[in-house]
Amino acid sequence: MLWFLICLGALIAGYFFYGAIVERIFSPKPERATPAMTMADGVDYVPLSNKKVYLIQLLNIAGLGPIFGPILGALYGPVAMLWIVIGCIFGGAVHDYFSGMLSVRANGASVPTVVGEHLGNAAKQFMNGFAVLLLMLVGVVFVLGPAKLLANLLEMNVAMWVGIIFVYYIIATIVPVDKIIGRLYPFFGGLLVFMSVGLLIGLAVSDHGFYSQGLDFTANLHPKELPLWPLLFITIACGAISGFHATQSPLMARCMQNESSGRFIFYGAMIGEGVIALIWCSLGLSFYESTEALNATLANGGPAAVVHEVSTSLLGAFGGLLAVLGVIVLPITSGDTAFRSARLILADFFKLPQQGLPKRLMIAVPLFVIGFIISKAEFGVIWRYFGWANQTTAMVMLWAAAAYLAKEGKFHWICSLPATFMTAVTFTYLANAQIGFGLSMQIANVIGISAAIAALAVFLIKFKASPAAETESSTAG
Repeated sequence: MLWFLICLGALIAGYFFYGAIVERIFSPKPERATPAMTMADGVDYVPLSNKKVYLIQLLNIAGLGPIFGPILGALYGPVAMLWIVIGCIFGGAVHDYFSGMLSVRANGASVPTVVGEHLGNAAKQFMNGFAVLLLMLVGVVFVLGPAKLLANLLEMNVAMWVGIIFVYYIIATIVPVDKIIGRLYPFFGGLLVFMSVGLLIGLAVSDHGFYSQGLDFTANLHPKELPLWPLLFITIACGAISGFHATQSPLMARCMQNESSGRFIFYGAMIGEGVIALIWCSLGLSFYESTEALNATLANGGPAAVVHEVSTSLLGAFGGLLAVLGVIVLPITSGDTAFRSARLILADFFKLPQQGLPKRLMIAVPLFVIGFIISKAEFGVIWRYFGWANQTTAMVMLWAAAAYLAKEGKFHWICSLPATFMTAVTFTYLANAQIGFGLSMQIANVIGISAAIAALAVFLIKFKASPAAETESSTAG
């Protein structure tokens, strides 16, 4: 358990120390009125308390990713926990902070508008299509996951649960944000935290020792010998860094009442998600005696089967039921906001005001029809496309944040370095994966690393970045 506590301590320290550095570089202005105050419309721009906004943000970003991803990542061994901690502090939380705060500065604009403002109109148009694609994949993934869990729990047809969840999504997508999301999600957020901690305690008092497979961080323990690079960094997304969050942060940028709350809401919610990912990765590494045993359960029912088996074994029938319900709530409360974000992006693109219900339905109904059709595809294929699209969105958002800092004469390396890393990850994966070009890993590595170096070089040339000057500027600020 000591290793878990060290990782947990590192995440908390990251919030207080590195989070403070990120905040100081951005320089929030508490006296500046936020979009929630200047553009209140009673539908999407609704002032909410910091506590509510934080818990809603946590639920919005914490879908299946920080549970299913770390479970699948545990197949690689303890090195997965290192990625969660390092990725979350220096990548994911930075990404979420800037995606939220740049949206606040842009009157609550969605991610395509934010990206376009700092990377140009071509990037904006690319993100308009790409973000909607990602959100559709997220919405579908977050329908199928809970539907399978509910079907296992209540022995009912998966297709029926898919239909029920889609009906709920339609309602939650079109009603004002404070009617369902603002009222129920803070409670669900508390349930999520309670259940995660409950499972950790259950593991601690059970016969299962922490990290029964050992703590060798140099070994790749994947039973199918899948390569650690770049697959681990695609598999564990939401618990470390996730572009999906860039589509969700603007929702709360429209509800936040003061810029000084940004670190708590955006950086802090990502740290909270990192803790959830840490718990589930630890469960995967500890509950099963080997990665082969974990993989056998995955083969018989996917990550949903692992969630059910671990929860009922550690907490008993009733406690396990509550834990599974907590896990079910997670993707549902992200799936509905995924479709809501897609509606807002399309509304911005078509310049369609969303105060009137008919105009909301005009966008929402076609989205759900397409989403239902996509849900008929194989879950594994959808998940792989989701993983790549997710990390590609994170890469683009980080480059946009780096461009903002460079133009402001601030220390851009807090964004440009993780952006460079994610460029290498996404291009290598696309070059090698079967859903991409299917090239050999050797060629894929050359493509990925070359793309990352080229992207950084173009960025430095375009913005004429001077690290020394930026350091002085950020220090003076």
